Amino acid sequence: MATVRSLKIKTSTCKRIVKELHSYEKEVESEAAKTADMENRGADPYDLKQQENVLAESRMMIPDCRKRLEVALEDLKGILAEMEESDEKECPEVDEAKTTLSEVEKVLETIEV
Repeated sequence: MATVRSLKIKTSTCKRIVKELHSYEKEVESEAAKTADMENRGADPYDLKQQENVLAESRMMIPDCRKRLEVALEDLKGILAEMEESDEKECPEVDEAKTTLSEVEKVLETIEV
């Protein structure tokens, strides 16, 4: 049985993972710029290699975040369907969940696979 509390939790989870995803995307951009700068300056090969490892780790987090976001989205869809079946579709939490659902779907469409 779906409850308003569990709906709030699933909605917040989706929002948190979207924030996390955007954070990793920004991190990849900044680390890529830092790596390019180090290459242009002719930095020590060891330091450059370490920076490339940092960049690679950041890049690996994006697909992981995407998978977690897809799972959280399916959970949210399931609990939202349960809420609508149990005639609890008139509360503000349901509206917020629907809004979050559409936002997350847009984010997933824009992410590279």
